[in-house]
Amino acid sequence: MASSPGEIRLAVTDHDTLVDFALWRPGAPDRVGDVYCARITALLPAMGGAFVDLGNDPGLESGGFLPVSKDTPPLTEGQSVTVRITRAAQGGKGVRVSLTAPDAGTGTGTGTGTGTSAHDGATDGNLPHTGPGLRRCGPTPLERLAARWPTARIVADSPAASARIPVHLRDRRVQGLAGLPEDIEAECTALEDAEVALPGGMRATITPTPALIAIDMDAPPARGAQAKQTAQFAANRDALPTLMRQIRLRNLSGAILIDPAGLATRKRQALLEPVAACLATDPLRPRCLGVTALGLIEIVRARIHPSLPELLGSAHGHALRALRQIVTHDPTATILRAGSRLIRALEQDPLAMADCAHALGHPLALRLDPSLPDLHWSADRS
Repeated sequence: MASSPGEIRLAVTDHDTLVDFALWRPGAPDRVGDVYCARITALLPAMGGAFVDLGNDPGLESGGFLPVSKDTPPLTEGQSVTVRITRAAQGGKGVRVSLTAPDAGTGTGTGTGTGTSAHDGATDGNLPHTGPGLRRCGPTPLERLAARWPTARIVADSPAASARIPVHLRDRRVQGLAGLPEDIEAECTALEDAEVALPGGMRATITPTPALIAIDMDAPPARGAQAKQTAQFAANRDALPTLMRQIRLRNLSGAILIDPAGLATRKRQALLEPVAACLATDPLRPRCLGVTALGLIEIVRARIHPSLPELLGSAHGHALRALRQIVTHDPTATILRAGSRLIRALEQDPLAMADCAHALGHPLALRLDPSLPDLHWSADRS
């Protein structure tokens, strides 16, 4: 666990190898697995679902979308239901929910389950008349990783990070404090880069778009036409395990299109088998759909939690980066000036501001400065 204001980087390691990664933002959870008492606000047969009101929690004012199938019990507008969030808000779209049993709405989160299954008896017109709102928190990123890696020990780098380890995981906590090993920390930082170094001198450039993730592979030049095709195929094949690992570590999701380096379209078909073999170890069980007419390898990976590029590129991600830089490089600063998006993101994450004040030894005041470009900021001293 490597902590900074409002954010903890969770790295699962096997000796000197990074095998899993997640960002934990305690003050701004993605809400996947949370159980809510909700109210049906609009039935939309043409869209195959319904909109539900989840209450007044920040970030959920627009409600959620409930897919409806032929097996879904009859629903009516205004009806109270119990739902579980199954997909975080991402890509400009709100959360997706599924029906769940009313008795799942009591107690506190323990990190069990993924929140992706629905149960019978999910609709209940006799739910307590407290209005829409949270009934139970889902697992945190730490709890999800702990469930995925049940023998892993938990090492924290600060008392504050250690205190955030849930009670039911504290028997796995290592005594004492320690930061990430230098090589692991460097690899975690490299996950923020759009370019990825691959074996054999190859490189990949990852470009997220609203519709899909585009990955362009490049290889060093080879001599001779026949030799080039043979060498390029081998280079692409040997680079795939590293590339698929990067997809998992960055949680790239949805439609993913990969453009192999320097191969004729007919040769690209032979890459499908090694791609499928690499995907078989991914816990989200992504599918390789084949090669498009343009020669792009098409993969679909379940979109549940926001991808790392989306988390880092959001206004909240930029705001937390500003706090981290102030704590690290300008600890005497007392004022953070920024545009409205960054200020709003920090106002909605009081835990991050408290972490920052604790690290600095004094509060950091927020000042709106419309003259600054979007997502830019400056630090001042009073």
